[in-house]
Amino acid sequence: MLPDEPQQPADRPQRPAGRDDQPADGPRPPGGRPDRAADGSGPPGAAHPPLPGCYRHPEQETAIGCARCGRPICPRCMVSASVGFHCPECVAGGGQAAARKATTRFGGQPVRDGALVTKILIGINLVVFLLAAYVYKPWLANDLSLLSVSPRYDGWPHGVAEGPGQWYRLLTATFLHIAIWHIATNMLALWWMGPMLEQALGRIRYLALYLVSGLAGSALAYLIAGDYMNSLGASGAIFGLFGATVVLFLRTRTPLGPVIALLVFNLVITFSVSGIDWRAHIGGLLAGAAMGFGLMYAPRERRNLVQGAAVLLMLGVVVGAVVLQTALLNG
Repeated sequence: MLPDEPQQPADRPQRPAGRDDQPADGPRPPGGRPDRAADGSGPPGAAHPPLPGCYRHPEQETAIGCARCGRPICPRCMVSASVGFHCPECVAGGGQAAARKATTRFGGQPVRDGALVTKILIGINLVVFLLAAYVYKPWLANDLSLLSVSPRYDGWPHGVAEGPGQWYRLLTATFLHIAIWHIATNMLALWWMGPMLEQALGRIRYLALYLVSGLAGSALAYLIAGDYMNSLGASGAIFGLFGATVVLFLRTRTPLGPVIALLVFNLVITFSVSGIDWRAHIGGLLAGAAMGFGLMYAPRERRNLVQGAAVLLMLGVVVGAVVLQTALLNG
C-alpha cells in the first residue's frame, strides 16, 4: 500500500458490507451473550442485564425469588408453596418470625367456635341456679350471695364486711340466681351479646370483660349500701356487656338503635321494679363501657399494653372501693 493511500483507523476495522451476522468488532465468541434481544427488537450494542444468582448457588442465575423473604432461588432450591415458591430456610422455619399471626380485629386469637366461653358461662350459671334453688336450698345461696352487714350489728353474719376472707362473694354472687325469670332474662341477654363480643375480642379479653364488669357491679353495690345488703345475680356482668356492645357499635360504625333501645328498656326495668339492685347494674355498665374503650380503641402498636392496663386499672378501682368501704365499716 502506498504511503499516501487512505487507511482505516487501527482500532476500528471496517465492517464488511452486507454482513450483519457478526458484531462490528469481530466474530462473537462461543457462548457469548447476544447484543440484542432474540427477536431483534433490542437496540444494537445494548447488553442484556445480568440476572441475580441464587443465594445458595451464586453461579446459577435465576429470576425467581422466595415469596416469603425475597431471596433469589434457583430450581434446586425452590419449594412449592400455596403462593409462589419458598426457600429452604423459610420452609424449615427461619422465616416464621417474620410471618404475621392472624388475630381478631382487637387482637384476640381467632377460634372456630366463637361462642365457647359464652356457653361455658351460661352452663355455670344454670348449674349454680339448680343447686342453689333446688338442691342446697337455702344455705348455698346464703354462702354465695353478696351479703354485707356492718359489724355493729351483733349476732348477724357480716359477709363482705368481715374482710378479705369473705370477698369471694363479690364474684360468686354474679353466678347466683334463685328465680327462673331472673336467670332466664340474664342468660338470654348473655346469649344475644356474648358471642358477638367474644368473636371480636377473643376469649381471654372477653372473659376478663365479663368477670371484671361483674366485680365492678358488686363493688359499687357494696360501696353504696355496705351497711346492710344482700344481693345476687349476673346483672352487673350483663350490663357490662351492654356497655361494651355500645362501644363496639361505635367502633365499627354499626347503627346504635337496637342496642340503645334494649339498654334503655333494661334501665327502665332496673329503676321501676322493686327488688332490683340498680347499683350493680350501673356499676357493671360503667365498667364495661370503660374497659370497652380501652380494649377496642387501643393503638395497634401498643395494643396488648393498653388493653391490659385498661382491665387492670378497672380491677384496681374495684379493689380500692372494697378496701375503702371495709375500712369505713370496721373503723
